[in-house]
Amino acid sequence: MTTRRILGKAALGLAAALPLMIGAAAQAQDNVSLRLNWYLGGLHVPFYYGVDRGFYKEEGINLTINEGRGSANTVQVVGAGTDTFGLADSSSIINLISKGGEIKSVMNILSSTGFSVVSAASAGIRTPKDIEGKTLAVSPGDPIRGLLEALAAHNKVDISKVNFVQVDPAAKVVTVLEKRADGLLGGADDQYFLLKYRGVEPHALRFADHGANIVGMAIFTGNNTIKNNPDLVRRFVKATKRAWEEAKKNPDAAVDVAMKVKPDLNRQSTKDQMIVDFELMDSPNVKGQIGFGHEKDWMQTIELLKKYRGLETNLTWTAFHTNEFLPK
Repeated sequence: MTTRRILGKAALGLAAALPLMIGAAAQAQDNVSLRLNWYLGGLHVPFYYGVDRGFYKEEGINLTINEGRGSANTVQVVGAGTDTFGLADSSSIINLISKGGEIKSVMNILSSTGFSVVSAASAGIRTPKDIEGKTLAVSPGDPIRGLLEALAAHNKVDISKVNFVQVDPAAKVVTVLEKRADGLLGGADDQYFLLKYRGVEPHALRFADHGANIVGMAIFTGNNTIKNNPDLVRRFVKATKRAWEEAKKNPDAAVDVAMKVKPDLNRQSTKDQMIVDFELMDSPNVKGQIGFGHEKDWMQTIELLKKYRGLETNLTWTAFHTNEFLPK
């Protein structure tokens, strides 16, 4: 057999194997985990929808979603490298970074906060001044407590006239239902509907509407991931943006997926929560730009945390958040 014929056969063999090699490379998936801030609720539905629709797989990501136990815990878990990405409120992200934590926000999910005084409508809490003389359920170390101080200062409310009863986070709604408190410090996208679907007409006095807005929820990851695998971060952000866009277009289909994951969810409550979160994606500075974090929103958040939450940092907003991984 001549050298030319041997080389020809080798070339044909390589050509035949090439599609298989390319196919194997295309099928290779990065195993990635996302730690939520809490148990599956309306806020989290788009992520599950993205997994179900294959948006993450199309970006080469095999995503596992883990429920959380609060934002403060989530930032610690991701910071320690246990999970690749996390979903947490901006104040928890900022607080950990200010103390040397090696994490960074890479995508805004909610550019406005859903933090509110959530009450039974019969309590008559319609304006910030209405909380004077009222009793509110709070939790130890509750991040909303500091923001209430900002709300009070902005609206000239005498916070000393507000009574607080400390309860476990899961007991806030029960405390209002049992009329041991007039309202609670919670979310317009979760506790509001927990009251509603327990037979109480609710009302939410949103901090964002009364001069105390901060960035709500953000996707973050470890600095090592950003440094060592920026392409993974870019692909994850792209898939997540698509998941939220499509869930917003198809809310019922998205909730169908959540119901398959957790059949005991209240379907209507879960959908209602998600619809509120879609509203909170925007801020006065961000309109229809899914994932984008505006300098003014992050700077305002930092300043409010310095003034009312005891935040100590000289870092600028870019130390906490970056838009570099958003699709161009």
